[in-house]
Amino acid sequence: MDLLWALLTLPYAPVRGLTAVVGVVAREAEARQRNPVNVRRELEELDAAAAAGHLTPEERDRAEQRVLDRLTGGVSRQRPPERRPAGEGGVRDVRRRRPGPAT
Repeated sequence: MDLLWALLTLPYAPVRGLTAVVGVVAREAEARQRNPVNVRRELEELDAAAAAGHLTPEERDRAEQRVLDRLTGGVSRQRPPERRPAGEGGVRDVRRRRPGPAT
């Protein structure tokens, strides 16, 4: 049965091979991207660019956060929107009320 299956799926062999190669390349790229040595090198390059005046402190902080997020696999930290009381044009908690028992 395995021989028959192999013969029937033979035309798809190049696709399976390409899929395997793409998987290996993707794993290698991710490993290099998360390699602490490469992350440190990128952080040092950011520091050098900031020291040379090519980056503002805000740009450097954003770029540094992206590099660190890539290392840790986290999502970049963004400030949540400010909430104001409902009477001042802010966000108000509006929830649907479930119908309760008839009284």
